[in-house]
Amino acid sequence: MAANEWINGYLEAILDSGAAAIEEQQKPSVDLRERGHFNPTKYFVEEVVTGVDETDLHRTWIKVVATRNARERSSRLENMCWRIWHLTRRKKQLEWEELQRLAKRKWERELVRKDATEDLVEDLSEGEKGDAVSELMSAETTRKTFQINYSNLEVWSEDKKGKKLYIILISLHGLVRGENMELGRDSDTGGQGRSFTRQILSPEVDWSYGEPTEMLTTASEDADGNDVGESSGAYIIRIPFGPRDKYLHKELLWPYIQEFVDGSLAHILNMSKVLGEQIGGGQPVWPYVIHGHYADAGDSAALLSGALNVPMVLTGHSLGRNKLEQLLKQGRQSKEDINSTYKIMRRIEAEEFSLDVAELVITSTQQEIEEQWGLYDGFDVKLEKVLRARARHGVNCHGRYMPRMVVIPPGMDFSNVVVQEDAPEIDGEIVSVIGGGTDGSSPKAIPTIWSEVMRFLTNPHKPMILALSRPDPKKNITNLLKAFGECRPLREFANLTLIMGNRDDIDEMTGPSASVLITVLKLVDKYDLYGQVAYPKHHKQADVPDIYRLAAKTKGVFINPALVEPFGLTLIEAAAHGLPMVATKNGGPVDIQRALNNGLLVDPHDQKAISDALLKLVSEKNLWHECRKNGWKNIHLYSWPEHCRTYLTKVAACRMRHPQWQTDTPEDDVSAEASSLNDSLKDVQDMSLRLSVDGDKASLTGSLDPVASSSGEPELQDQVKRVLSKINKPETNSKETEGVKLENVGSKYPILRWRRRLVVLTLDCYDSKGFPDKKMVQIIQDIFKAIWLDAQIAKLTGFAISTAMPVSETVEFLKSAKIQVNDFDALICGSGSEVYYPGTYTAEDGKLFVDPDYASHVAFHWGYEGLKKTICKLMNPEGEQNSPCVEEDVKSSNAHCVSYFVKDLTKAKKVDDLRQKLRMRGLRCHPMYCRNSTRIQVVPLLASRAQALRYLFVRWRLNVTNMFVIVGETGDTDYEELIAGAHKTLIMKEVVTKGSEALLRTMDFKNDIVPSDSPLINSIKGGATPQEISEALKALSKASL
Repeated sequence: MAANEWINGYLEAILDSGAAAIEEQQKPSVDLRERGHFNPTKYFVEEVVTGVDETDLHRTWIKVVATRNARERSSRLENMCWRIWHLTRRKKQLEWEELQRLAKRKWERELVRKDATEDLVEDLSEGEKGDAVSELMSAETTRKTFQINYSNLEVWSEDKKGKKLYIILISLHGLVRGENMELGRDSDTGGQGRSFTRQILSPEVDWSYGEPTEMLTTASEDADGNDVGESSGAYIIRIPFGPRDKYLHKELLWPYIQEFVDGSLAHILNMSKVLGEQIGGGQPVWPYVIHGHYADAGDSAALLSGALNVPMVLTGHSLGRNKLEQLLKQGRQSKEDINSTYKIMRRIEAEEFSLDVAELVITSTQQEIEEQWGLYDGFDVKLEKVLRARARHGVNCHGRYMPRMVVIPPGMDFSNVVVQEDAPEIDGEIVSVIGGGTDGSSPKAIPTIWSEVMRFLTNPHKPMILALSRPDPKKNITNLLKAFGECRPLREFANLTLIMGNRDDIDEMTGPSASVLITVLKLVDKYDLYGQVAYPKHHKQADVPDIYRLAAKTKGVFINPALVEPFGLTLIEAAAHGLPMVATKNGGPVDIQRALNNGLLVDPHDQKAISDALLKLVSEKNLWHECRKNGWKNIHLYSWPEHCRTYLTKVAACRMRHPQWQTDTPEDDVSAEASSLNDSLKDVQDMSLRLSVDGDKASLTGSLDPVASSSGEPELQDQVKRVLSKINKPETNSKETEGVKLENVGSKYPILRWRRRLVVLTLDCYDSKGFPDKKMVQIIQDIFKAIWLDAQIAKLTGFAISTAMPVSETVEFLKSAKIQVNDFDALICGSGSEVYYPGTYTAEDGKLFVDPDYASHVAFHWGYEGLKKTICKLMNPEGEQNSPCVEEDVKSSNAHCVSYFVKDLTKAKKVDDLRQKLRMRGLRCHPMYCRNSTRIQVVPLLASRAQALRYLFVRWRLNVTNMFVIVGETGDTDYEELIAGAHKTLIMKEVVTKGSEALLRTMDFKNDIVPSDSPLINSIKGGATPQEISEALKALSKASL
């Protein structure tokens, strides 16, 4: 604030005296005007302090200054002092809590690293131990020279243009289109999204965001009239999810993530078949990688990766933990307040989950890896080095895993940059601005922004030091101005131009921006820099290249003095225009300088270092020319073609995975393909039929209408006819209803493949010992009867049971209830770790065989032995062996499920705490409490009861949208995952009285996972009759997104 320095001294005195002074005044509320005397201090303490917001402090100060009455002004000043004191006290308290948290985290990280390293190194030979140690030490040193080291990777080059990779990129915020991108409607979204995004049908946004499909093409064509360019064959696919009729900010999209996943899965499955017919020789063509941008898309990409067994790539962009730390340091909000506003905990968990699944993480700078991703439980630079050393020597990592992180700077378009070499008439245009040439000729047409800048300058011919940023304290503009003002040689040799956004009236501005601008004006006056510093009020985005060009013509320098700069895009723009740079040594500029070698790095806190670096560059012309040429020579490293080549090289090195089945799936003997086309999400169902891998406009029809497609080529018409023949073919079933149940006939394929609907029972109803409650029997029988009320529906409907119990206990329970196991088409057991098909994969003695394809599908990053050892150590610490928290449950364990009895709930760690500790050790898995909190089970990362349903979709083409999941009001700790999604959910109330959700997490964000108003969720009271259950299911079957 301006002219209120006295307040600081007053506040320091208050702070030195401690909090007791104000605490004594906080007595029970009294009449503020008792005895006719108004006490402003009491009023402020009792009525204002608790709801204070510092954003309007400057406005308050203006009002105080304008107050004429001395007594009133004094009262307002006193109130304002208490207000600032309260904010300062609160900020110090939050800073102290954050310091304690960071110290605890650092101690825990070191402990975890030591624990993990000891477990790992014991398997290495002596020589290998030395290598591992050297790798660990090298993690603490920075590289001194820039290099692009592809190792043994095959570098993507021009001769590989014929090779096609099916890559899916996801960005969920929805404002993505081929032209005229809307940037900045959401915070942290800058238009990086490609391919899969959200379909929006809302009057708040342009109609183009509601188009299901948009083909991206270039304007240029070759001699034959064919589209050319990198965008050929690329499409934007808009998946409907969440409320369709309004635009939602990204913080509100979290509950609808699983709807997006299911919609995307429907599209990918249809697309894989279409591409298979085009280029795959009849075999499905699966995505090579799925690439998520930002936290929400990373969460979606992780689930899709698990459903399809396809590698995942992640780009985090703006990271949640980094944002949380910055907000806590400001001291304005508590962690709970921040979470309420930004849904930050849901965002961080999504980023952690994305790290668990991703094989490749792409960052813009090395700083992002070490200082931003390094904040996450799921990534440790040192442990990653150890694991890489083990992998290089072929030594088992016992399930421990760290994603591979690579630096690929974002690309830039340099097509509009005009490189101008030095010429004798370099100052001609500048002279024209001042008033025309010496020959009396009229001034040349020059950019308007040049006039706006040079009207500030007495001698515009001097080299220009250019800084371009918003007026944010973190950008450190005031320190730059001090460095300039206090260095007389620099002031005599150069001018300073500050492009600080746009402003009209500083008095009308609030917050840090106003404070920075006021300080700039005061410093200009303090150092008498009039005629030497330019700070224009307005500029357009289109003016920026001209500003760079002006600075280059004067042989100037570009400076970025930010305290920390995550990347530094302006440094690359400046280099492209021939400007050497001086930049902060904190963050992305380190990588840019290593690549371009076109300037100097400085400590942003050291004013002398800043002024010395600037003076050196503007005064030593040979150095200036060398930096200028280096920038031009190396700027291609930041071009889009270079970005794409590097990106494709890294992506192509990912280990190829895709759905693979040990038993072939028949092609044309069932109506599953028709079902997948008919029953997908309505707006997605025919998208894949509009697309071509090569971007050819006539390769596939955009309609299933035979009339609309009759003008196409013969081959195209044949494709449409084949699809239509499957859709229109009368449905035949070899399974006829007999009484109230289907006759099960042995088959190579599960009956599930012929089903059109699936009812999934996921009621976690257990007694105090974790055994199925007796009322479950009646509920199952009532659900069967509800379906059998309509014979036609019963013919097409299958049943599945999804439970935390092992298959042996599940079968035993069903038999004890006199329910035929073969009445179920699928059994999902062990919390989603195994899938069985009664009547199909069954031995002669009746023993069920596990689906081998599902077992290989979920084995990703699974380390059984390492997990068992670590979980026992975490849950039963040393010294507590006499009263252990958990004890192994051998009967419930299997190859992909580690199960334990919970012996003492008071000692049990919550799921989020346990998952954090496992992540920090490089162990990726899915822990959960189940069976009324009597068991804890750990399954593979991408195994769960919800993911098992998606597997049934991928494997047997039974669309998730045709699944009806029946749950209770609570359940196991994976309960939330079963509610959200594109399937229909029926909640049976008063059935499950006690679940395990209390052991899920410390901070509850269930509302950010489960949608509160989805038409796909219905409820029914406990004890409902079969008729009532039938009516509820029919009502759900009519619901759609």
